[in-house]
Amino acid sequence: MSNHSSIAIGEPYITCDNLVRIFKVADLEVVALQGLDLIVNKGELMAIIGNSGSGKSTLLNVLGGLDRPSAGRCLVGGLDIVKASSAELVRYKRDMVGFVWQQSSRNMIPYLSANENVQAPMVFAGMSAKRRKARSEELLEAVGLKDRMHHRLGELSGGQQQRVAIAISLANNPDLLLADEPTGEVDNETAGHIYEILHDLNRNQGLTVVIVSHDRNIARQVDRVVAIRDGRTSTETVRRVTDDGLPQSHDEFVIIDANGRLQIPSEYLQELGIRDRAIVDVEDGNVIIRKASEDTSNGL
Repeated sequence: MSNHSSIAIGEPYITCDNLVRIFKVADLEVVALQGLDLIVNKGELMAIIGNSGSGKSTLLNVLGGLDRPSAGRCLVGGLDIVKASSAELVRYKRDMVGFVWQQSSRNMIPYLSANENVQAPMVFAGMSAKRRKARSEELLEAVGLKDRMHHRLGELSGGQQQRVAIAISLANNPDLLLADEPTGEVDNETAGHIYEILHDLNRNQGLTVVIVSHDRNIARQVDRVVAIRDGRTSTETVRRVTDDGLPQSHDEFVIIDANGRLQIPSEYLQELGIRDRAIVDVEDGNVIIRKASEDTSNGL
């Protein structure tokens, strides 16, 4: 993989601190990210999940340098996305990060072959023709499509198109791969093949992979899942493994931000009838959250 970052495997590669993104729609302000905190370690394979409107796509655009936060801090591989100049962001998007989108039209130029599509980012990076050819063949072989290298978009299946997209995203040896619903338009078997490729890239080459999805079952495919709700990180699910390296179970945690705030899963609040206020106590070393009485809830 690339030598763009001196960050060692296992150290924080992405750090988001109190991240805010506000959009203006006509005369209204829409807060897509509301003080989001997130840390992703170098070499991690993780997913960000959330319902439509949760802020996950906005976060992906920020991490990819496609959008600037309104406030807060976002460091990726040592680059401050908030303060970076336009030229720094161009270099970042060209050299440090690769994208795989759900829609094939965003991944490939339809009138170019798979081979030409993979070489396109290398042309912009100024790579020689000889190196481009060798690198493209290497990447297409890695995703199992060397025999389809001269096929165009319309001559490839949906799964093949996504595998070409992965090859394109790796053209310039990025440190970070961002995938937006990469299996959203393929069948389960093809989705399994795509995840196998991402696993291999992560394990064998140390590529940091962040996948955005609405599917909670993605927890079976990654090491960690962070759920976003209302523009903030709400829960985190971490896969535990046995001593022989086999997956054992998943532990789910709620996230506590730098200000001590946490988002309790909505189903718990609904079950207990907790709305705008609650009582918090410490008992036997545990924090206990209870429903407030009606008088307390009304501020009396």
